[in-house]
Amino acid sequence: MTVGSFTEKANFIWSIADLLRGDYKRAEYGKVILPFTVLKRLDDILKNTKPDVLNLYEKLEGKSEEAIDTILNGKSGYSYFHNHSKFDFESLLSQPNDIGPNLRNYIAGFSKSVRDIFESFRFDNQIDRLDKSNLLYQMVKEFNAIELNDVSGLEMGYIFEHLIYKFAEESNETAGEHFTPREVIELMVHVLFQNDRRFYKTGAILNIYDPACGTGGMLTIAEDYFKDHNEDPESSVVNLYGQDVNEEIYAICKADLMIKGQNPENIQYGNSFTDDKFPLETYDYMLCNPPFGVNWGKKTDVKNFIKDEHADKGFDGRFGAGLPPISDGSLLFLQHLISKMKDPKTTDGSRIAIVFSGSPLFAGGAGSGPSEIRKWIIENDMLEGIIALPNQLFYNTGIGTYIWIVTNKKQDYRKGKVQLVNAVNIYEKMKRSLNNKRNIISDENIREIAKIYGGFQETKVSKIYDNEAFGYNKVTVESPLLKNGKIVKDKSGKPKADSKLRDYESIPLDEDIHKYFQREVLPHLPSAWLDEDKTKRGYEINFNSEFYEYKPLRPLDAIKEDIMVLENKTNDAIKNIVI
Repeated sequence: MTVGSFTEKANFIWSIADLLRGDYKRAEYGKVILPFTVLKRLDDILKNTKPDVLNLYEKLEGKSEEAIDTILNGKSGYSYFHNHSKFDFESLLSQPNDIGPNLRNYIAGFSKSVRDIFESFRFDNQIDRLDKSNLLYQMVKEFNAIELNDVSGLEMGYIFEHLIYKFAEESNETAGEHFTPREVIELMVHVLFQNDRRFYKTGAILNIYDPACGTGGMLTIAEDYFKDHNEDPESSVVNLYGQDVNEEIYAICKADLMIKGQNPENIQYGNSFTDDKFPLETYDYMLCNPPFGVNWGKKTDVKNFIKDEHADKGFDGRFGAGLPPISDGSLLFLQHLISKMKDPKTTDGSRIAIVFSGSPLFAGGAGSGPSEIRKWIIENDMLEGIIALPNQLFYNTGIGTYIWIVTNKKQDYRKGKVQLVNAVNIYEKMKRSLNNKRNIISDENIREIAKIYGGFQETKVSKIYDNEAFGYNKVTVESPLLKNGKIVKDKSGKPKADSKLRDYESIPLDEDIHKYFQREVLPHLPSAWLDEDKTKRGYEINFNSEFYEYKPLRPLDAIKEDIMVLENKTNDAIKNIVI
């Protein structure tokens, strides 16, 4: 049987899950289908060199496992994996009575990097369960009918995302936790790379990192963009690094990038905050779509680890600027990424593209964790720009989303400036929605938005501000405590403050506090004063107000005319009612 396009292949693989009904819960289908898809992909791409690998393997008796892996990996045509078992999908089907042990033998014949992937899938448990249910042979037979050797890395990513989406849908999980719409990633890499000269140089050696890598979509698209745009990609090297807290999703990412020639050791499983697998690494580029609104304190050990690092290490750790609310850890990811920036004094520095909801823009008043984090980023001139995306782009949420571009080495013309791009109306409607996803950014839309951002010009949808424009001083206004109409004073003769009358004013950084107080407060509260010891400096980015367009109210005559039309229609309808 021949299955055509990658869309057809994805649908065919999904249809195989029907075999599991009755023996597996629907929420468990992915535990079988995903590792089998990876296994068949590996089987297909190794097919042409398998005979040469087997012939060489016979001559390596007595050598260490490490030596055998190194030699046979080279023979397979892939740098990091091979299979030296006599079995493949086709030969497994020739011995139906021994399908279980033979499949285990086949998996054991892979190099260690691949065996680790199937251990992460807990695949041995599924082999045993399928065998006992008399489903194992049929599963191998169904997957043998599909050819995955002719599928590109990008298309394979689409297949995995399609499957994950379907399995998440079946189990009432959130598909968007595992991957980001491809067109959003395309926009991120366009904006991140387009004006960075080192990205295009011959002989470039670049490291790219995603601390919540999911199936590896951001890393894969970043590498593809590099190959398409670098002057001489054959003489250049892109090293991809990623980590994810979901073990099955991590395994898919590791397998996919390994097939593309990336070092599988650079893709790791674990919590990037409490178990950072790359503590000493720095990167040229970083991309991330941290989960929206995830409670980072629900696990006590994670919460304590982060709080302790903040308290004990300060800016020598990752979270010195502050901690966001327990309810949303997005800004923890950004601080984590900033800690992995290259030294701008000795290198070209680093660039970050990260997807946020609206909360990190403005949540928290002056002195709060989020405000302190924004203050640290902006006052150190690291915030280059923010792009507001159209609504309903993501599978798991319809809320507004934003791409932040952060760097520690701005181009000269951007220094001291922040660019805001309002791209909320640059999109196309989808013919068919997928959960919350009803809109899409087309290739033309991506080029338009990237051009607006790269152009760095003031337009209707692009605004450029000095860093200080987002800062303000939160001042405390005190009024005297009164008793029988008289001001109560302390021992030094100064008026006592009435805490019930205490008020606050937010004054832009570019405005003198005392002049503002005299102009805006004293005319209304002549006896008030400022308690300057309580003044706090905060930062917020009120994106919507920066692009607000006043729409005048309709004239009263027009409104009255519409009301009269409706009233006449109502009267006519009443007259026609038969009692």
